[in-house]
Amino acid sequence: MATIRQPKRTMTSFDELRLETSRLVLRPPRADDLDAWAEMMLDEPSARFIGGTMPRAVCWRQLMTMIGAWHAQGFAMFSVIEKESGRWLGRVGPWQPEGWPGTEIGWAIVRQCWGRGYAGEAAAVATDWAFDTLGWANVIHSIAPANLSSQRVAQKLGSRNLGPGKLPPPFADDRVDLWGQSREEWRLRTQSRVNPAE
Repeated sequence: MATIRQPKRTMTSFDELRLETSRLVLRPPRADDLDAWAEMMLDEPSARFIGGTMPRAVCWRQLMTMIGAWHAQGFAMFSVIEKESGRWLGRVGPWQPEGWPGTEIGWAIVRQCWGRGYAGEAAAVATDWAFDTLGWANVIHSIAPANLSSQRVAQKLGSRNLGPGKLPPPFADDRVDLWGQSREEWRLRTQSRVNPAE
């Protein structure tokens, strides 16, 4: 069961926000995440479906965009940290840049940690946060048809393929399917998981 730990006083900084599961901490990204972020984005299999490999200078711009989105919109993807090791594992969470086809919960995990369930675990707590805190009515996941691993994560979250989607430039030519579900569908699914007898 995931817990959300927020300070009792008014937040003066997003640095105080933490979402936790038994294995993970989700927190807003920081400038010192750059080394791990850039390493992930230089790894072709990790970067294949999230814009492709990028040099460190472009990764810096991505990271600063994510940090800036927290301040401008009040949300963006979280950095995912493994509790046991303190290692940065990737980025997961809410994302809705200009022209995006919906309110997205996205994920990208370093390749060395694929297959451990981290993407789904982090996406589930981020989805709860988006529905509870941001008041979103639904979530989508824009997934390339060839990205079978992310399709499996979406299915485990209870999302279904809603059909083809269109991303804004510079991704307008990328083929994606939109997977998703409503807040009500999410609530029913998570309620039945928590209370299997009902």
